[in-house]
Amino acid sequence: MLLHIPNILSAEEVAAVRARLDGAEWTDGRETVGAQGARVKRNEQLPDNLPLKAELGATVLAALQRSPLFFASALPRKILPPRFNRYAGGGEYGFHVDGAVMRLGEGEHLRSDLSCTLFLNDPTDYEGGALVISDTYGEHRVALPAGDAILYPSSSLHRVEPVTRGARIASFFWIQSLVRDESLRRMLLELDTAIQKLTLDGADNDAVLQLTCVYHNLLRRWSET
Repeated sequence: MLLHIPNILSAEEVAAVRARLDGAEWTDGRETVGAQGARVKRNEQLPDNLPLKAELGATVLAALQRSPLFFASALPRKILPPRFNRYAGGGEYGFHVDGAVMRLGEGEHLRSDLSCTLFLNDPTDYEGGALVISDTYGEHRVALPAGDAILYPSSSLHRVEPVTRGARIASFFWIQSLVRDESLRRMLLELDTAIQKLTLDGADNDAVLQLTCVYHNLLRRWSET
């Protein structure tokens, strides 16, 4: 499931993050991937040990906490600290699949169930640079407004098209969900969305309460804690 999550960051937050990134030290993005990824990756990233990366990552994580749609769709158990990248001058990332298990800390790992790209500038600022995600329904090109995010399965083949004008700047990170199975997460999201709509429409309170009980009992059955 591909899901567009709007307004993770406000326009003011995007401007503040961009102001910090515009004067940042970027490094070769191939330093953070294995041999296979390095053959098709050509971009720049903030170094993992740079204090600015941790500071801006905390801003992104705080914004995610405010997004009901992000929580309902991802049901996050663990989130890898956000990273930041920049594509310019023909920079691209060929088709690849994200690693299944990533180191989160000393002796702690994360299973990558979901990948997320948070766009930090508008598509009008650059040419090319679309995120292309391949699934059983074909290829999907994604280039969202600044502050919006795309959430998609980490098992998907995906790439970033060459940037031929300007620069494309984004944050990206991975999520281990409380619910590993994508089809079950989708079902829970659809149920949660229906409950929210029925509540707003003033549906019978007892019926909404019953559906809410079903949602939480399914989540209780399917979640891994």
